[in-house]
Amino acid sequence: MTEQLAMTTPASHPPVQSGKVGVLLVNLGTPDGTDYTSMRRYLKEFLTDRRVIEWSRLFWYPILFGIVLNTRPGKVGKAYETIWNKDLNESYLRTYTRNQAKLMAETFADQPNVIVDWGMRYGQPSIASRMEALQEAGCERILVFPLYPQYAAATTATVNDKAFEALLKMRWQPALRTVPPYHDDPVYIDALATSIERHMATLDWEPEVVLTSFHGIPKSYFDKGDPYYCQCQKTARLLREKLGWSKDKLQVTFQSRFGPEEWLQPYTDKTVEKLAQEGVKRIAVLNPGFVSDCLETLEEIAEQAAESFHHNGGEKFTHIPCLNDSAEGMAVLEHVVRRELAGWL
Repeated sequence: MTEQLAMTTPASHPPVQSGKVGVLLVNLGTPDGTDYTSMRRYLKEFLTDRRVIEWSRLFWYPILFGIVLNTRPGKVGKAYETIWNKDLNESYLRTYTRNQAKLMAETFADQPNVIVDWGMRYGQPSIASRMEALQEAGCERILVFPLYPQYAAATTATVNDKAFEALLKMRWQPALRTVPPYHDDPVYIDALATSIERHMATLDWEPEVVLTSFHGIPKSYFDKGDPYYCQCQKTARLLREKLGWSKDKLQVTFQSRFGPEEWLQPYTDKTVEKLAQEGVKRIAVLNPGFVSDCLETLEEIAEQAAESFHHNGGEKFTHIPCLNDSAEGMAVLEHVVRRELAGWL
């Protein structure tokens, strides 16, 4: 290809790299710091996304700009401070996503035509900047991988929206593929089961109940046709079957609700409180829908939920880490990437 270009382009033509395949891992996003300004900038980008908040802008924006963006940055910043990666001065979501891309690149070390990168839907590095970088590196094809096992319009779809939006500004567009949900992939289910069993082996007690806590979405989104709830339930069912557990042992809950409307139920915080009040003394919580540990797992579950459980009479609480950049977690990501690159390599 390079020889052909040299023969058919004038001497003054800028150098062109081509023939490579890009893999772009994309997670939700992270603020650059825990200070008010960084948090407000991040929350503004996040909460103005029409995929995230579907209310009328005439109704939502006065609330957002008049109240939320004046009060929430400080509160959320303090929450981030409790789980901030102080060694690298960044959120753990950024740390894990970068590590995942690095390890993924190493698995393709024998294929120099594959370039692996990472980006965030909100914050930096942006999807557009990394797609541009991949194109400049010679990628004629790019696989965009939204790091969400279960599909939701507010997560997977908005990543895809942003990727295609980036194409609008490119004169020479690369071919684009997007990774579908993998909520029922056996490799993913096996990895979750392995992580649970490994974590349980470190305990000197047995949980009476294990909660699979997924990020919630407004019930109205489900009513409009979002498949997220069904995919979460299927993940839990397959995991339950893999472990040989009952529905009472492995339960599904939904966390992180925001605003006044009804979200998917049962709610994680209410369930944790209720279990303790009913006399359950030992529970574990894992977050199968999160590829990496982040604010919602490290602070909302490992800290807040644990405190609530103990406050209401519970005795032992453990949070099972996300797959992160573990061997099992990377095996899942590599499996999905290689499957979706079929025909390109």
